[in-house]
Amino acid sequence: MAVQTVATHTDLSLGPAAALSCRECGERFPLGPVFACEACFGPLEIAYDLPEGDPEELRKRIEAGPDSIWRYAPLLPVPADVAEKPNLNPGFTRLVKADNLARELGVTGGLYVKDDSGNPTHSFKDRVVAIAVEAARAFGFTTLSCSSTGNLAGAVGAAAARAGLRSCVFIPHDLEQGKVVMAAVYGGDLVGIEGTYDDVNRFCSELIGDPIGEGWGFVNVNLRPYYAEGSKTLAYEICEQLGWRLPDQLVVPIASGSQLTKIDKGLRELIALGLVEDRPYKIFGAQAEGCSPVARAFKDGHDVVRPVKPDTIAKSLAIGNPADGPYVLDIARRTGGAVEDVNDGQIVDAIKLLARTEGVFAETAGGVTVGVTRKLIEAGVLDPTLTTVVLNTGDGLKTLDAVAPTTGPSAIIRPNLDSFREAGLA
Repeated sequence: MAVQTVATHTDLSLGPAAALSCRECGERFPLGPVFACEACFGPLEIAYDLPEGDPEELRKRIEAGPDSIWRYAPLLPVPADVAEKPNLNPGFTRLVKADNLARELGVTGGLYVKDDSGNPTHSFKDRVVAIAVEAARAFGFTTLSCSSTGNLAGAVGAAAARAGLRSCVFIPHDLEQGKVVMAAVYGGDLVGIEGTYDDVNRFCSELIGDPIGEGWGFVNVNLRPYYAEGSKTLAYEICEQLGWRLPDQLVVPIASGSQLTKIDKGLRELIALGLVEDRPYKIFGAQAEGCSPVARAFKDGHDVVRPVKPDTIAKSLAIGNPADGPYVLDIARRTGGAVEDVNDGQIVDAIKLLARTEGVFAETAGGVTVGVTRKLIEAGVLDPTLTTVVLNTGDGLKTLDAVAPTTGPSAIIRPNLDSFREAGLA
């Protein structure tokens, strides 16, 4: 594990963040740009001194905050004045009450789509990067970097430009063109690497250990404990938007698995703080069939997630060796949920279904969650009488290639009414 020179804990201003804690052995370490436990090599995450006192006062404080993730600053590893710094102010995206989709799927208990395509770079990655930027500032980094399947590259490029930092991001060479352009337009360095995302990630780990990487903050490697906390804000927002109430069921896409695990952490924090009533909830994970190692492990009853080589149109979820896969299995089993997958054809059908019923054009990851939701309902696994929230984590304009072959004009006509009538459209 690479060790970099950083400010000491007493020099830092990261709000309620108190230490780094190993998820495996519980060993605690000072805050710093490290991601693996020195004792057992388990993953590190943030341990907090969360606010104490009247939950109602904390609710009012949150509700009076900005319409972004910074309304939850008292629960995040960020300085108290974070909203005043130059950043993209992501979050507080809409929670769509999806009644039309509910009728199509036979859901009677209330169906919602948490639509994160409304973020500044049109994916949920703006949330996690915003937290990582604050850690990068605290540790004195001058270059922001990442390994990415596309959305994260764009989010890092935009956030770095806004914060006045250099960016250099790494992607598989064969990503969707829309994501490549969006990552490159912010003026940072964009490097395509021949191979899969897992190859890109391994390269970034090597770069951190080399003198070349000195002063670099890799948001999803040496800044990962901070970066990952941004996903908690999805849980916070969903509960607040439901009237400070836990949903009964959530369907969450799985790439590395971090988003799902942090949503669970966020829900448990809200319960511990008394901001929501403590009652059962189920979390369901969603993968593409062409990259579904966690779903396979769940179905086979295994605790070990065996790596696979991705082959799916859902490139944003194409991580064949998901770091948080075992923790996803734990959460799905603990909450009574499940992990399921859908094939590429079902993903495309689900993208079109969501667009046709609710006017939400999802990227392929959103097609995965909607498709898995439908599959779980049909299998009798997901209860249609309960309140269910489905995540759409990105904008369909980023993955046009997925739907373009089967989507286009209803007809091509001449510019007159007779031609319109002949086409059967009158």
